[in-house]
Amino acid sequence: MIFWVELIITLFVLVFGAAIGSFLNVVIYRIPAGLSILSPPSRCPHCLHPLGIRENIPVLGWLLLKGRCKHCHAPIAIRYPLIEAITALLFVGVYWQFGLTVQTLGYWVFVSWLLALAFIDLDTFTLPNCLTQPGLLLGLGFTAWVGWQETQTVEGVILPLMEAIVGGVLGIWLLDVIRIVGSVALGKTAMGAGDGKLAAMMGVWLGWQYLLVAGFLACGLGSMVGGGAIALGWLQRSQPIPFGPFLALAALLTLFWGEMFLSTYLRWFFPLS
Repeated sequence: MIFWVELIITLFVLVFGAAIGSFLNVVIYRIPAGLSILSPPSRCPHCLHPLGIRENIPVLGWLLLKGRCKHCHAPIAIRYPLIEAITALLFVGVYWQFGLTVQTLGYWVFVSWLLALAFIDLDTFTLPNCLTQPGLLLGLGFTAWVGWQETQTVEGVILPLMEAIVGGVLGIWLLDVIRIVGSVALGKTAMGAGDGKLAAMMGVWLGWQYLLVAGFLACGLGSMVGGGAIALGWLQRSQPIPFGPFLALAALLTLFWGEMFLSTYLRWFFPLS
């Protein structure tokens, strides 16, 4: 009985996550373009024909249409169903990690924000304030909410809230220092100001300790991918590469395995005598 209940919940979360992923596709496309995310309804970006119910089904709609618009037959980028599938899988992962709890609801929001920001930065080399700033405020609200749910005391709200604020301040300071030092060393702008705001958002949601873990992972991932792309001739040394996707990926890895990363680091570099 428990197995079937768990299976039904997992399937519901999978479908719900895919639906949120479909909405994220709208956010990723429309916010940089300065368009409303609510109207008009979803439509083909080529012929602007509104999509029907069958065409709007996450992932399956793209497969049924064989990756082409039903009306103008223009190709539909595979990235749309991929974002829907990634969101669905991440939602299931969060549910499996945190169960039916307040944390699950909050981290679904966090995951959605990270995905939207990562793909917008990948497309436009920008991290819009209209996403980073509300994401930071939502993180503070989430921290206060969890603190109250767990303790039902004012102290239980204030202490984690202060830790979240420290994480946010550390995030923007850390990335600003990296940006300034990198710009001086390279003789040109090394990083956008939006990366610091994204790091501040991550610090609020993850706390200062896990922010440091995520920052280390992001720098490592960025160095490996950037260096590998240059070595293979896919990028020129002078060609910019967005850092937001690496920050978002590092935040996701830290959300799921941050405790393991932190304990491994402490065990390696600060072994008990």
